[in-house]
Amino acid sequence: MTAPATTPTHHPLLDAHAGVLDEIRQALASRSWYSRYPESPSPRVYGEAAAAEGLSAHEAHLNGPYAALSGQPTDGTFVGSEVSPYGPTLGVTYPALDVDGGLAAARAAMPAWRDAGPQVRAAVCLEIVDRINKRSFEIANAVMHTSGQPFVMSFQAGGPHAQDRAIEAVAAGLVEQERVPGSVVWEKPGRDREGKPAPIRMEKDYRLVPRGVALVIGCNTFPTWNAYPGIFASLVTGNAVVVKPHPRAVLPLAISVEVARGVLHEAGFDPALVQLAAEADGQGLAKTLAERDEVAIIDYTGGPTFGAWLEESAAAHGKLVYTEKAGLNSIVVDSTDDVRGMLGNLAFSLTLYSGQMCTAPQNLYVPETGVDTDEGHLSFDEFGDRLAGAVGRLTGDDAKAVELLGATVNDQVRDNADSLSAIAADAEGRLVLDSRRVTHPTWPDAVVRAPGLVALDVAREDVYTQECFGPVGYLIKTASTEQSLAQLADTVREHGAMTAAVYSTSDGVLEAARDAAAEGGVALSENLTGQIFVNQTAAFSDFHGTGANPAANAAYTDAAFVANRFRVITSRRHV
Repeated sequence: MTAPATTPTHHPLLDAHAGVLDEIRQALASRSWYSRYPESPSPRVYGEAAAAEGLSAHEAHLNGPYAALSGQPTDGTFVGSEVSPYGPTLGVTYPALDVDGGLAAARAAMPAWRDAGPQVRAAVCLEIVDRINKRSFEIANAVMHTSGQPFVMSFQAGGPHAQDRAIEAVAAGLVEQERVPGSVVWEKPGRDREGKPAPIRMEKDYRLVPRGVALVIGCNTFPTWNAYPGIFASLVTGNAVVVKPHPRAVLPLAISVEVARGVLHEAGFDPALVQLAAEADGQGLAKTLAERDEVAIIDYTGGPTFGAWLEESAAAHGKLVYTEKAGLNSIVVDSTDDVRGMLGNLAFSLTLYSGQMCTAPQNLYVPETGVDTDEGHLSFDEFGDRLAGAVGRLTGDDAKAVELLGATVNDQVRDNADSLSAIAADAEGRLVLDSRRVTHPTWPDAVVRAPGLVALDVAREDVYTQECFGPVGYLIKTASTEQSLAQLADTVREHGAMTAAVYSTSDGVLEAARDAAAEGGVALSENLTGQIFVNQTAAFSDFHGTGANPAANAAYTDAAFVANRFRVITSRRHV
């Protein structure tokens, strides 16, 4: 009889992390608050020297080859073209992956990893994430200078929040594998040839096997947060992983891959289970890798064009494809009993990282009759002016504003911010607030833009049904809240969204908003006026994306995100 799949082979890391494995199983089951890593970069939490040491480690990478990846197969060349959105050229070069050799090494590494069992794999993954956490300040600087996020956000989203999502993926993958027993004795009532009771008994073994090599295609804006779920979901289910970062955001994932390879080696596994596939800008390595027969799983975050190709072409060739693309995040404003809290919350949501988040709101639907509030009725125009004022107060001081806005990540975002006057004119709307240029006190070459707002009529679907990524918000005048909710459902169903929100004092409107969100297939936030924002999702509790609209075909981290990354092979015999 083979050992049950859920009975771990002995490994020291399993002993070291047994308690944490129990914690994350429970957190996943209860969907309660759980965070393994403190989100504050305070020296009281991480130590007085942590920030300085992390900065020093980051600076040591600059203007030279990333030597710590020298053990993976390479074609002998180096690539790298990262330029910080804050101005400086990073100058880091990375060994280019020998695709043939790398994929062959990945496949050769998988049998021992498969046979270790899900619990050992989960323990090794936890050790990788723990080691990554110890380099959070180093990674935060790398995220800041590749994505343009402000430093505290880079630390939180690129560090502990991303690490918690990694552990959530480990927990989800582990639980799904543990649903399958390793071996059972199966008995069916029966009779022998003489008609006497004689049950049929069989012994059945269930072996968990990985699908193959997984490819994770990273994005520019959230290089670790969006990559870790796919990396660790594939690793914990027994697959090898090739990490293909965005060419302008390689360094955070290079550090992560370095840590993973080191832990795997120490734990007695082949480091080829995790490899970095860096590329020059415009090289097209993602498509090359996606078309390889060895690649069975693809995780992608990025633009809709390549995402759609993956969903159609790669999936048609039998590959599992998990995508997060673009969408039209929407907010319906009906009424509120805390107008100051609502406006402050909306202003922060529009401002954070200059709106360069897949969860940031773009379309705000407001009835032409205006909004009832605790401070009296606001007309449509008055609401727009009050929201513009809230954004202006939040971003009015350049030195403080940059700690929320960060820097714009590319020319398209800057062009979007520069086009608000033209958009308003073309749409016969009103420029409620132009996108202000903000001067960064430390990084004078950074292009920093505060949010702008354009008011337009609901009939101008040609404008607001296009994603305008960055610091741009549309105030859309509707005939009624009912029309606002219908537009939310229709645009999300047709064009996709990662988030939606509603403000109303009416139970009937809130119930209708829940129905509209369910119809559109998008998660809904209701009456946020405090320190939780529509942009944010919490690991182990909130699902990021739903897979129910065109913005994403998967969710971080539900059972569907992990369960198909392994298969079950049965062998059976008479007892």
